[in-house]
Amino acid sequence: MPVSDYLVTIGLEVHCQIKTATKMFCSCKAGFGYEPNTNVCPTCLGMPGAMPVLNEYAIERTILTGMMLGCSTPPVSKWDRKNYFYADMPKNYQTSQLDLPLCIGGEVPLYSWAFPADSKVKAEGAVVRTVKLDHIHLEEDAAKLTHYGTYSLVDYNRGGTPLMEIVSAPDLTSPDETYAYLKSLQQILVCGGISDADMEKGQMRCDVNVSLRPKGQKELGAKIEMKNINSMSAARRALIYEIARQAEELDMGIAQVQSTRRWDDDLGESIVMRTKENAHDYRYHTCPDLVPVHTASMVEKVKQEMPELPDARQKRLMEQYGLPVADANTLVADADLCSYFETAAGCSKSPRKVANWLINILPPILTARELDICDCPVTPATLAGLVDVVEEGICSTNQAREILEEDLWSGDEQDAAAAAAKRGYKKADSGALEALVEQVIAENPDKVALVKGGNMKLINALTGQVMKNSNPKPNPKLVTEILMAKLGL
Repeated sequence: MPVSDYLVTIGLEVHCQIKTATKMFCSCKAGFGYEPNTNVCPTCLGMPGAMPVLNEYAIERTILTGMMLGCSTPPVSKWDRKNYFYADMPKNYQTSQLDLPLCIGGEVPLYSWAFPADSKVKAEGAVVRTVKLDHIHLEEDAAKLTHYGTYSLVDYNRGGTPLMEIVSAPDLTSPDETYAYLKSLQQILVCGGISDADMEKGQMRCDVNVSLRPKGQKELGAKIEMKNINSMSAARRALIYEIARQAEELDMGIAQVQSTRRWDDDLGESIVMRTKENAHDYRYHTCPDLVPVHTASMVEKVKQEMPELPDARQKRLMEQYGLPVADANTLVADADLCSYFETAAGCSKSPRKVANWLINILPPILTARELDICDCPVTPATLAGLVDVVEEGICSTNQAREILEEDLWSGDEQDAAAAAAKRGYKKADSGALEALVEQVIAENPDKVALVKGGNMKLINALTGQVMKNSNPKPNPKLVTEILMAKLGL
């Protein structure tokens, strides 16, 4: 049978590092980029007799995440030990949560702008649909293993970092929805200041559970879990492969067995790691070193910290700045870009033009210099000033881009109007400019006749002639507009 004859059921376990100064159960620094094995202590190394101390801020961030996603928080939450023997967990157990997690239920919205560019999903509003969550629990991250063929290196800096596990219900149905789920969730986490959620840095990772069953069958198929998913695109590729693999084997009469597979993105295939792994395999039991957490006071505290969520921000951008939906979607999809825009828009007379610069003109310049918007040396106020210079007719967009790259980029000059003046750009006298246009029309009757006959390409030649005769140089757009008006076009 073709894949379309099977019902696909997908669930995700997303692990997200919380942005905190210290680790979950000790005072060691948490963060990315430190020298290996320098931020460690007896507690996070699991030394005998070392006692854990709860990171209250991490608990509050988890509760806030739950609020943003519509979860409920029970009055009491407790800690459990998840026992296993791995090289990346020196205690041979992980302090986690099993039956009384911090957040229960909730849902993740799938934002229309979060789907892959080539997705065929169509949406009328900001949210395509919502995906149900089972729960969110808090635990400590394991250390980082780096494999080199015949040996591996371990960095215990990451071990003990506060780690949320956001567990969805089996409520996703396609690789594209899975991509959108991860992208939407990432945006919400960044929006709330919970995490940078950078998958390249391991701050957000996911395990994917997928099963197939023939249409009409109510019982779910055998659950296959795929690990080692380190990007949204990899999750999508892994699911496309795994769905096809399972469908092919089911067509051959090969029953699927609950198992865990490792996704190899370089090979583009999944590889069996182990079979039939369940929660009881970890021998959970209540952690004797940590008391249960009474959450009421924390819930009241974080209620005051609820941020504006991406869908609400998208709606406000359109209403406040008059942006079309496509522009609002592009901006809200990048929290840093959106913040830059709002600062610049507040300084400009033309917010929509500012949005156009940030979406279409500035990104290629940043990409060529291998910079992010956060690293842009041109301040939002300066960019706003440059946009206003163009809108006032002092220079053209191309001329403004030259000013941006050659005069403003160094950071020494941050006054766009002054930079334009130094280049000799001034707002042309309308009477003098009209006289020049009339002169060029009179001197080029053949070209004028061809333009009136439908050869609009020659309008550029006439514009160029006016520009050549002008001092200071006017805005070419304005020249073309006057030409068109004089020719009755």
